Amino acid sequence: MISTEGDPIKATPIFPPVSYKHLVPALLAGLALRLFFIAHFSPYSSDTKFYEELARNWLDHGVYGLFVRGQLLPVDMRMPGYPSFLAAIYAVFGQAGKAVLFVQAVIDLVTCLLTAAIAARLSPVSSRTVVATAALWIAALCPFTANYTAVALTEVLATFLTALGLLVFVCILGHPSMDLPLRSFDRRSLLSGVGWFLLGGVLVGAGTLVRPEAPLLVVAVGLVLCVRWHRRVDWSKLALAISWMAVGLLLPLTPWAVRNARTLGRIEFLAPTYAQTQGDFIPRGFYGWTQTWMVRFEDAYLAPWKLGKAPIPIETLPGSAFDSAAERARVAALLSRYNSYLQMTPVLDREFAFLARERNARHPLRTYLFIPASRAWMIWFTPRIELLPYSGKVWPPGEKWRDNPVDFGVTLGFEILNCVYLGLAFLGAWRCRSYPAVALLIAFVLIRTALLTQLQTVEPRYVIVCFPVILALGALACAIPQRDASAASYPSLALTHASSQPMG
Repeated sequence: MISTEGDPIKATPIFPPVSYKHLVPALLAGLALRLFFIAHFSPYSSDTKFYEELARNWLDHGVYGLFVRGQLLPVDMRMPGYPSFLAAIYAVFGQAGKAVLFVQAVIDLVTCLLTAAIAARLSPVSSRTVVATAALWIAALCPFTANYTAVALTEVLATFLTALGLLVFVCILGHPSMDLPLRSFDRRSLLSGVGWFLLGGVLVGAGTLVRPEAPLLVVAVGLVLCVRWHRRVDWSKLALAISWMAVGLLLPLTPWAVRNARTLGRIEFLAPTYAQTQGDFIPRGFYGWTQTWMVRFEDAYLAPWKLGKAPIPIETLPGSAFDSAAERARVAALLSRYNSYLQMTPVLDREFAFLARERNARHPLRTYLFIPASRAWMIWFTPRIELLPYSGKVWPPGEKWRDNPVDFGVTLGFEILNCVYLGLAFLGAWRCRSYPAVALLIAFVLIRTALLTQLQTVEPRYVIVCFPVILALGALACAIPQRDASAASYPSLALTHASSQPMG
């Protein structure tokens, strides 16, 4: 736990130690980049219409719902955090889309400051200013996070809340009193420690109202604490910390669960997995079959996102969807039945489920190892141009260059930049591997990636909330001299076992 005499927040100011000669130019450059994306791109996602309609109906009619056959019905298919954000902006500025984007640009700049603060917390005292400055510039000029300010999606708000929660937990895990026995704490110190874990849980709960997978951060914290406090003498601290994180997590979610119980007749803390309404048929068998071969974002347009809307020609599917000519003919027959009515019936879905089970039994390593690994690679090593008017294709390079040199150049440049960010993050994590909070950042990225490999589609945008971690670690790689990268350079670690009393 954490003592008040050595408060984790007071140990180093939350605001990153960046001089004004860097702070103002970095924020102005970041604002200019975000305004550039807003002015020149402003893409429209298919999910945007749901958030906007939910916000307008909530604001205009007092009902968190959608119009179905001319009747406004309450729903729980999307978490209420982002529609609430939109409704608040509409109430102040009117229902103008640009106002939302400008507010998101400001929020994203605050996230840059949080990223710098996280990096500063992870760095040696002697390098703290340099690291925070590098992190601020890297985050402010990162196009992968900046371009999401130009579209009404949850990424900007979810990333901000995730970064805020990460900063609190990084402060907690990096504090020297974490390894002191519970009996060393007086009443005031104990309440302080409980309060910080409660605050972290509340922030994650607020993030969950925006994105339902946000509790993965609490899972990562719990995993790190279990490893760190694995001895029997620390179990009471572990139980106390996890309990109060859970309480904090549930506090923001309880009103949403109560609303669902009163309005919809069921207690739901999270949105449905498939964003469905009550009674909708979910083709889990079909999704199970696509998970045996889908590894690219583009594959979603070939099958899952066509269900109920368009035919699925067998010719458009990749060769990896079939193990033999006989299996291809079998899939062609199933798709022909679907294409006749554009409807995935329960009977047809069961046949796809049988096919998926057969493929899994035939090649279990493919389904449970190679496909998830390929999905993780595609999620992370991508040009991240899904919101931009570029193809994202660089192969074969000669042909792509001749067809459209601008498209090829932008795609290749973004691909290289993404690899640079990831390479720097890996180097920063390796250099600081002895620092306890780094284990949290790595665990969070790994757990979130593992979950994303199990979704019915492969969407790189869902790792955008991890970019404060990537950029903060990248700043450490850029700014920490090699001689300072040892565990001994971190004062908080060096003091961990220096006293049996709470430390200041």
